[in-house]
Amino acid sequence: MAAVLPTADLAAHARPQDFEILSLAESLGAQVVGLDLSQPLNAQDFARIHRAHLDHHVLVFRDQRITPQQQVDFSRRFGPLQIHVLKNFLLAGNPEILVVSNILENGQPIGLGDAGHFWHSDLSYKEAPSLGSLLHAQELPAEGGDTLFANQHTAYDALPEALKERIAPLKAEHTYLAKYEELRARSPWRPKLTDEQVKEVQAVIHPVVRTHPETGRKALFVSEHFTTRIVGLAEDESQALLEELFALSEKPEHLYRHAWLPHDMVFWDNRSVMHLAAGTPDHLRRKLYRTTVEGDTPF
Repeated sequence: MAAVLPTADLAAHARPQDFEILSLAESLGAQVVGLDLSQPLNAQDFARIHRAHLDHHVLVFRDQRITPQQQVDFSRRFGPLQIHVLKNFLLAGNPEILVVSNILENGQPIGLGDAGHFWHSDLSYKEAPSLGSLLHAQELPAEGGDTLFANQHTAYDALPEALKERIAPLKAEHTYLAKYEELRARSPWRPKLTDEQVKEVQAVIHPVVRTHPETGRKALFVSEHFTTRIVGLAEDESQALLEELFALSEKPEHLYRHAWLPHDMVFWDNRSVMHLAAGTPDHLRRKLYRTTVEGDTPF
């Protein structure tokens, strides 16, 4: 019986694949067609995907018939994976995967059904926020369920120079708890957090404008879901500035709206984009699997 090679060894022996990378929108986004992620990628193919991710910020891998473990293995090529604080929605056997779903079984939710209700960058409330997230479609509704992405590089670039100068030195507080009770009051998907879970999501401070660690480009790094205040400003001034930045960061010219197709896997860069769930009708089922790659401390 042949020995099972580790993932790194499999990649080293992988054959090149013939695939295309095609832009989806002027603002951001590209689709990867013809790539099979059930097979390990060799170094050249992986480097091409990595470059495309930096260039387009959102990659849509079409028709990926992969297992949860294969999703985990591919995700780990980009770095260590982060485990979500809501442990009850982690996939059995693959705790690196958060189940994103509105499905109830025996009256109980099987996943996080209101994920993405507000614009946000995943895990910005961590000292080392996410590099990127990968979301793989398992079950899609006949209507609804789109995901919107907002390019925060172009949002920053479009700011008036005076506003850029004003926010350049500023820092903001991010916390997972910012809207948790508001969401908990309206849905069955937000359990009361234990003391241990609350300790896991202590508030952090990050720059309002972050520099992408791989490309050097500047991006806005505030969101309506997790950013609560600008450090050092009076409450009214802080809220007014945040509302102004939120509105500018979500303008239509910075957006790509993804309409999901069966077996899509979408990989977005949390250092350069925010995202929002457009919503799914309550009577239609939706289930996706999310892995999240750890990034580094924003600067």
